[in-house]
Amino acid sequence: MILGICGSPRKMATEYVLREALKMLEEKGFKTEYFSVRGKNIAPCQHCDYCLKNKECRLKDDMFELYPLIKNAKGLIMATPVYNGALSAQIKAVMDRCRALLAADRNALQYKVGMAIAVGGDRMGGQELAIQQIITFYVLNGIIPVSGGSFGANLGATFWSKDTLEGVKEDEEGFKSLEKTVKKFAKLLEKIETKGIETKGE
Repeated sequence: MILGICGSPRKMATEYVLREALKMLEEKGFKTEYFSVRGKNIAPCQHCDYCLKNKECRLKDDMFELYPLIKNAKGLIMATPVYNGALSAQIKAVMDRCRALLAADRNALQYKVGMAIAVGGDRMGGQELAIQQIITFYVLNGIIPVSGGSFGANLGATFWSKDTLEGVKEDEEGFKSLEKTVKKFAKLLEKIETKGIETKGE
């Protein structure tokens, strides 16, 4: 299963792009799930170390809906709007709260495949910086990061929305970066499946 996590509090451009990515993967035969932070109560990590002793987070909120989805995914797509040149507070909270998953099982995320999407209102609003933060999260936790490669999708899928849904739909270069990244993401997942490398997902 491929899990798409939308880090936008709005039903706008980031959600649209992520759903398009999941649609591309479904057309390639992958099962997908979608999760949005919109309307959810996901508090920031308090680094209280409760999870280290009790193997679960003490903050009983909507993150408990997301934990099993992350655990059961073979691939992760994190999509974020760009706020102040970086990722959203909501997707950062999701990343930080995964500490509890790793407290329970240090290999919970190992060998999953991850890609990133960033949607900015400005042409150069910090999309690659936001993606770098997601890739850092992947690397630190044993997730294999995938980009679309050079010539258009260096770190992942980047979009210029002009802060409108219509703007992101018109971003041809953004969709080229998405198609390239999804293609490489799918190819790696297929190779892992073929080689029989054990992941924690299904």
